[in-house]
Amino acid sequence: MRFATLLVLACGCATASSSGAPSGGTSEPADARERGWRSPASEPGAAGGGPVSVAVATLEPKSGSKVTGTARVTPSASGVDVLVTVQDAAPGEHGVHIHEKGDCSDPAANSAGPHFNPNSGAHHGGPNTPVRHGGDLGNINVNSSGGGLLVVTVSDLSVDNVVERSVVVHEKQDDLQSDPAGNSGARIACGVLRAQ
Repeated sequence: MRFATLLVLACGCATASSSGAPSGGTSEPADARERGWRSPASEPGAAGGGPVSVAVATLEPKSGSKVTGTARVTPSASGVDVLVTVQDAAPGEHGVHIHEKGDCSDPAANSAGPHFNPNSGAHHGGPNTPVRHGGDLGNINVNSSGGGLLVVTVSDLSVDNVVERSVVVHEKQDDLQSDPAGNSGARIACGVLRAQ
């Protein structure tokens, strides 16, 4: 029930923000604020202080890979649309996640921290798992030329609460259930989502 309430509140905040109506100075749902969770974008002075309409990341190689790409998060009627592209990746499926910290400075991207998980107590899952880490985006399918595209709609996120967090592509397929990261292996590309 708490998940459903969080979802309704998150969608309500996104609608109020996109309509230009005052949002009370923050973009997170009230029950998230009561638990002490705040998005980096809601901190005073972050991203100009107003609602963010688009967040974009440039993915750079990590863990000795050559993988590059982009990630783009935009609002949609159902939450957010996430579009991730990669180049120079091994063919097959690779797990993709939004991670807690907006820091890709470590050569293995360990500085990005764990998966973004505003759903307190949630376990790892896929983008359609009802209660899961908010950052669990599923898998990107890479073709024989090394290029891949992932397009997924995520209902319980907003653009505001992913700004200044990182998008990470992993070396292996995400099994969409094993904690903490779906047995998806090393972090082979990482980029920080910035407000545009």
